[in-house]
Amino acid sequence: MRPKRIRQVSRTISTASQYKRVFFGDDKMNYFRTTLLLAVLTAIFMAVGYFIGGPSGMVIAFLIAAAMNVISYWNSDKIVLRMHNAKQIDANTAPEYYDIVRQLAANAELPMPKVYLIYADQPNAFATGRNPENAAVAASTGLLRTLTKEELAGVMAHELAHVKNRDTLTMTIAATIGGAISMLANFAFFFGGSGGSNRNNGALGFIGILLMAILAPMAAMLVQMAISRSREYEADRMGAEICQRPMWLASALDKISRAARRIPNETAERSPATAHMFIINPLSGQRMDNLFSTHPNTANRIAALEKLAVEMGQSADNAVPEAHPGPWSNPQSGDKGPWG
Repeated sequence: MRPKRIRQVSRTISTASQYKRVFFGDDKMNYFRTTLLLAVLTAIFMAVGYFIGGPSGMVIAFLIAAAMNVISYWNSDKIVLRMHNAKQIDANTAPEYYDIVRQLAANAELPMPKVYLIYADQPNAFATGRNPENAAVAASTGLLRTLTKEELAGVMAHELAHVKNRDTLTMTIAATIGGAISMLANFAFFFGGSGGSNRNNGALGFIGILLMAILAPMAAMLVQMAISRSREYEADRMGAEICQRPMWLASALDKISRAARRIPNETAERSPATAHMFIINPLSGQRMDNLFSTHPNTANRIAALEKLAVEMGQSADNAVPEAHPGPWSNPQSGDKGPWG
């Protein structure tokens, strides 16, 4: 039989279905945003191709970009999950984690997403997939070790809110194509440009090198701006309503934010174009990520959740029971967590 606290969390999540609103993602706006993003990133890709190989380089870059757009639409989720070495789990390999996601998905009236585990010390999580029928949620082992069940439920509800809003399509495509642009820009920076006529080749090459030096952070900025900060606030609100406990997520955000500043995420550092996908910026405290911040201020997000808790008739103080964080089933089990 599951421990008493597991049953309490399950009852609270289940009760949420009696109060939850019917959420409708704005499909037309989402598809427009995705199309616009693809057009802009394709144009940048072609510009980089021009400075590397002139008109022929631009044509080649266009063909590559077109192929990437198609591949990204159908496979961007798999690419991102593989990039972060995520492993799929099920009810047998991680029953408690899986069961929380299952209950929350039912409350949100979503198909059961695939559930993944990322073997990383930094506590964090993200959602991916082109639509709710092909969605996946991923949490790190650091997250499961750090948070209580209540806090994990808040985080997973936030990620499912992104799925419900269909934010994940734009997020995952932006991550894959933005990463490709950054790599191409770095190639141009190291090898120089060769576009233009022979007479102007030297000048264009020099300008191209300078442009490529700033194109990588520019591409990252475009990726980060693809999902507006308002989407994070909306996912926080919807997630709080899915699990009916705003302070579960507020407490989790506080813990994750503090830990992310101390514990590096090496995979995210190597692939900064995926930073906007995580619930908390995984690059916090590293490099110059604050210049183009992908996330709203954590304190502001917590304040908004506290206000929502009061509106729902709940206290914003001591809302999360004091308990040992995961591994939940046995706090003395060392490194063996609820993922098996």
